[in-house]
Amino acid sequence: MKTGWIVFNGNVTHSKFTELVDWLSESGKEAGFHMVKVKNNELLATIENGKAVIKGKYEKEKPDFIIFWDKDIRLARHLEKMGFKLFNNALSIERCDDKSHTFYVLADHGISMPKTIHAPLIFKNSSISDHNHLETIMEELGFPMIIKENYGSFGAQVYMIQNKEEMIAKSTELIRLGIPFIYQQYIKSSHGKDIRLHVVGDQVVAAMLRKSEQDFRANVTNGGKMMPYNPTKEQIDLAVKCSQIIGTDFCGVDLLFGPEEEPIVCEINSNAHFKNIYDCTGVDVSKFMMSYIKEKLEEPLHD
Repeated sequence: MKTGWIVFNGNVTHSKFTELVDWLSESGKEAGFHMVKVKNNELLATIENGKAVIKGKYEKEKPDFIIFWDKDIRLARHLEKMGFKLFNNALSIERCDDKSHTFYVLADHGISMPKTIHAPLIFKNSSISDHNHLETIMEELGFPMIIKENYGSFGAQVYMIQNKEEMIAKSTELIRLGIPFIYQQYIKSSHGKDIRLHVVGDQVVAAMLRKSEQDFRANVTNGGKMMPYNPTKEQIDLAVKCSQIIGTDFCGVDLLFGPEEEPIVCEINSNAHFKNIYDCTGVDVSKFMMSYIKEKLEEPLHD
């Protein structure tokens, strides 16, 4: 029996997160794996005698695979350096976790995305002494525009900006706090509406439509309603292509609706929560994840 670790953040104790770890563990057991739930702070990434090793509770154990259900990129890279197989791999998690990085990686692949401008680096606690670049951004994006912090979940770090004063105020606030961010085109045709597609391997295994009557963000956390959705071939192909470019084994791809209903990429989530889509559609994404992992582990090794 192959052993799999589920590595998760040891300091995140809310049931919203821990129930997914338990869910993955049960699905893994049903797939025939011996599953072990491991906190990231139980794996101390250590350089000893010039080698990458792990210290702590699990230092002598060697799982056959690791589901890396966290965003501790340094630990993920360390485990890969030691030769462990991670689902998802460290690079793909890093690309998804940083929204600026996501759009940079997707660029030049024929992917439809909102016009995105990376905020120039200004060091923490500094101020904007030259507003010329803001004038250019306003000319390029107009109002309203969207400001997104590079790191964030559930739409909480996404802001609609209505005018120059709001733009300067929010930019100044984020710079003072040392938070990197992007400026982005507002897609009016998708106000309060998007699609979440769960991709596993080269398949979309579940999809739902999210709509909000009270917020420009469709996230369920912000009051959006969810309903089953039958995606078009164009939407499916785009979601799978994004996953392949980013390098994920499984992910959640959020698509917006363009003026002609054409799909536009909003963001990609490497550790996409799957409870909502299960409640909405009855599709258990975790079972597809485990089947995918089993197939990958059975593939012959190549020199």
